[in-house]
Amino acid sequence: MSPIPSTTLFVTGAAAGIGRAVAERFLAAGWFVGLYDVDEAGLQALQQRWGPERCVSARLDVSAADDWRAALSGFAAATGGRLDVLFNNAGIAVTQPFEEADLARHHRLIDINLKGLVNGCHLAFPLLQRTPGSRVINMCSASALYGQPELGTYSASKAAVRSLTEALDIEWRRHGIRVVDVLPLFVNTAMVTDEVSRMKTVATLGVRLGPDDVAATVWRLATAPAASLPVHSCVGWQTKLFALLSKLSPGFMNRLVTARMAGY
Repeated sequence: MSPIPSTTLFVTGAAAGIGRAVAERFLAAGWFVGLYDVDEAGLQALQQRWGPERCVSARLDVSAADDWRAALSGFAAATGGRLDVLFNNAGIAVTQPFEEADLARHHRLIDINLKGLVNGCHLAFPLLQRTPGSRVINMCSASALYGQPELGTYSASKAAVRSLTEALDIEWRRHGIRVVDVLPLFVNTAMVTDEVSRMKTVATLGVRLGPDDVAATVWRLATAPAASLPVHSCVGWQTKLFALLSKLSPGFMNRLVTARMAGY
């Protein structure tokens, strides 16, 4: 029988990009990691690299509650019911003028980016509650600071993630659970390359972050003393600057800057 892991991480969207970088950062540090994605081939390659004694993997469509139940059940069986950190990372983007994108794409984005995160937090709660010092780290975005043209539904989903993070961090402290999020700007992942890169804002600001930059922030949020954690962590100097300006600048100025960067 394998020993019960002492530190555990559950990652959605783990097959590539930010999810994979985070998973490998924690695996390299000796954590036991649950790898979950709809990309089963990507998961298999990652598990073969690290070995079944270091990680467990399964297909997970985060929008499906039954998928969550099955994934969490398998994870709990492998960890003795321990869940130290839930990293809600899975997400997609729609980058088009709002009315030009199919309504089904908008709905699917909300199902994954928001409903999927709600599913995860709700269904993982019993494991989190039983694990002393547990944490939830939600993947947010700089687009939550001000709605982005041609990225409207994505921005809305991330603004909702930001609000849910704030609410749950207040609610769940009585259970000993911290809930925080990370807000990067554009990250060099397939989602940005294949979808988001068509935006003029990307050409204006560039892509200055890689998955490892986000993984470093997630690692800090997972390992620093719980009392010291900020609810929101901006990744990269650009995001930190925009977050500061959004607080200090009047609303019309934030709107003007956002519009100009996007070419409107």
